[in-house]
Amino acid sequence: MSRGWYRLLYLVPFVAFLGLALFVLYHRIGTRSDPSLVPSQLADKKAPGFDLPALRPGEGKVASADFAGRPVVINFFASWCIPCRSEHPVLEALHRDGVEVIGVAYKDKPEATRQFLDQFGDPFKRIAADQDGRVGIDWGITGVPETYVLDKAGIVRFWQRAPLSEADAKKIEPLMQALAK
Repeated sequence: MSRGWYRLLYLVPFVAFLGLALFVLYHRIGTRSDPSLVPSQLADKKAPGFDLPALRPGEGKVASADFAGRPVVINFFASWCIPCRSEHPVLEALHRDGVEVIGVAYKDKPEATRQFLDQFGDPFKRIAADQDGRVGIDWGITGVPETYVLDKAGIVRFWQRAPLSEADAKKIEPLMQALAK
């Protein structure tokens, strides 16, 4: 072989690295990097049941059987979650409009959750404390906030893996009305 071929061999690792870097960059910028586009494992399936301690003293437990037979919004949140703060006014608006919202305080200390609700308001009809995160794992959540709309049979009809916006509330309210019929 001539010396020219040996010089080209030095370029092989560089070209391979460049190709790998472009591949990774393409997939990071593409839709695959948006976790909200990943479908929920529960889409159009029955949501897992749960039986958790209530956050509020004297309420006993919060169980999925408590809201069986009616549509409900389930919102996983935490006091340490910054995006949860931005969606909180939307949850309060849903609550004011008569939407039943059940909160699940995910991997949060009860005192911190109570302080969060004292500061920002309490839009939840009931609040379950999922301190060890097992229910969140059963539901397949990828982080907080995460919101699910269940129909009367407990089937997931809507989910959101990001803070709820006013536009999302405009989808949830008519969906809840339709599911109530």
